[in-house]
Amino acid sequence: MRILLLASAFNSLSQRLHAELRDRRHTVDVRIAGDGEDLGESVRRLQPDLLLAPMLRTAIPEDVWSALTCLVVHPGPPGDRGPSSLDRAVQEGVAEWGVTVLQAEAEMDAGPVWAHEPCRLAERGKSDLYRNEVADAAVRAVLLAVERFASGAYAPQPQHGPSWREPVRVRPFLRQAERRIDWAADPTATVLRRLRAADSQPGVLDVLGDGDWYLHGGHPEPLLRGRPGELIATRAGAVCRATSDGAVWIPELRRRRAPGGPATFRLPAVTALGALLPPLPEVVAPLMADEGGQRPGWADIEYREEGPVGFLRFSFPGGAMATDHCRRLLDAYRFALRRPTSVLVLGGGRDFFSNGIHLNIIEAAPDPADESWANITAMDDLVGEVLTTTDRLVVAAVGGNAAAGGVMLALAADEVWCRRGSVLNPHYRLMGLYGSEYWTYSLPRRVGAARAARLTMQALPVSAAAAERIGLVDRVLDCGPGEFGPGAARLAGLLAASPTTQRRIAAKKAAREADELVKPLDAYREEELAVMHRQFFTPESPYHALRAAFVRKRPVPAGLLATT
Repeated sequence: MRILLLASAFNSLSQRLHAELRDRRHTVDVRIAGDGEDLGESVRRLQPDLLLAPMLRTAIPEDVWSALTCLVVHPGPPGDRGPSSLDRAVQEGVAEWGVTVLQAEAEMDAGPVWAHEPCRLAERGKSDLYRNEVADAAVRAVLLAVERFASGAYAPQPQHGPSWREPVRVRPFLRQAERRIDWAADPTATVLRRLRAADSQPGVLDVLGDGDWYLHGGHPEPLLRGRPGELIATRAGAVCRATSDGAVWIPELRRRRAPGGPATFRLPAVTALGALLPPLPEVVAPLMADEGGQRPGWADIEYREEGPVGFLRFSFPGGAMATDHCRRLLDAYRFALRRPTSVLVLGGGRDFFSNGIHLNIIEAAPDPADESWANITAMDDLVGEVLTTTDRLVVAAVGGNAAAGGVMLALAADEVWCRRGSVLNPHYRLMGLYGSEYWTYSLPRRVGAARAARLTMQALPVSAAAAERIGLVDRVLDCGPGEFGPGAARLAGLLAASPTTQRRIAAKKAAREADELVKPLDAYREEELAVMHRQFFTPESPYHALRAAFVRKRPVPAGLLATT
């Protein structure tokens, strides 16, 4: 079928559905709502069989839904209605949830149901759940709905009448007044639910010092205490704030937009506050747990061992890796290389693996070109270290999505393992960049030069199944988000115990030496960075306008991508 994918943004769910539908040989066109073209004109021009709206902030016009079947993906169970469905579920601590695919009609979320799938909500942030449990359920529901529509024999179930047995819950937009935290009274569990329900957007509006800030994300702190509401420590760019019965780590802040002022965006909390941050102790989390296996709360980088297998886990907000993230992860990686293991697993978390350089920090820097250069060279240092590891096998365990330099970080490993729900974007073009991280070496050796060129130029998302089919990844784990880490750990243990592992390590070392004789890795890096340097330091380079549009959530200037 020809399917028109309509979304307010080509976000993680839209990308995943795009990839899944293309895997099933549907022709998929994408329209971003508000891109300037009339939707009715798009429908007349493309002549789709079906319109699918996986993430839409505005209503579909009546002239469209009355003439064409339009299916809307609602992140709630049947009968749930309203624009803040998932936000409210997380804030209320709901464990059993679901996704409904319904037909667009005049009343929002009230049309006939084509499919629905249940899902459980772990104690995680809204955006993590949206990319994982909710996305898994949405894919199952959408594929079933598309199959039913294609059959021509299925009648969707109206949300009324004697056959409809689900309670109808119409709930309004979740406003900041309902998200507000009472630091003097709210216990840590309540604070965390409010923070997690707003982690990516819109954040929880609060006061810090004499300014209004949106708080993004939250992690419990088991030991530190202070006067409720006060900032008591920093760690890896986050701030620790005391609650009525404990404390929480807040990784990111966003200043409230001034009337008539420019759009603001999320930054690491310490960076965002800058000189406004009072003197606070930096409480560093040790890389490894103590002898009793205890860790002092949240950390964005951790290392552990199970016999001959080392696990280096990292998790950065939004998958973005700033200069500091890259340098700290490189230090941790070098620590892991000094440990007596034969297999090292890099990643293994349930959410983002990596999305490459940190565009928000670059946008906020006094000199974005200089910061871009520092960031990409730090990223190259990390990837180069992985590529030149020859005394053990390295596995990249990609539990969530990865893009641009994050994909190339994974490809530097000997094996890449993905969760079935992962989406890979192995390209840089949409940011107006050529790319680095040794991609001109690692991507063609995986998929061949011709396919590498197509992947980087077409700039389309790739499903985990398609990535395995073309050789971009080695193994796909068909499991839930919470099962990926343990599943990868079991496989890594089997890999370490295999009698062929030491032979593979020796062969790997010989292959790296042979490749170095043909063309040194430094030559790939220098060639890539020569192009990147021009793109960073040329003021009229499309990268700067594309970066600003991405960070500040503005439409991409017309015709700009055509010049990249």
